[in-house]
Amino acid sequence: MAKSRNNLLGVGGQRKKLSRADQQGAGSAREADRKVAEDKKQELVRKMRERAEAQTAPAAGPADQDASPAQS
Repeated sequence: MAKSRNNLLGVGGQRKKLSRADQQGAGSAREADRKVAEDKKQELVRKMRERAEAQTAPAAGPADQDASPAQS
């Protein structure tokens, strides 16, 4: 410990660290914004997966059709 009695660093316990938004009472609104952002992200991921599946499906489809007449 420091010899100086004026040094009160570390005295008084720990406090929960709050963001500025939480300190100002906007914490719940921020969580709602995060929920909206997460929903938008999920929708975007779903659309991207659908597009990727749509691009791979037609490429596989004609190849299967070309193979069937050659067998006949």
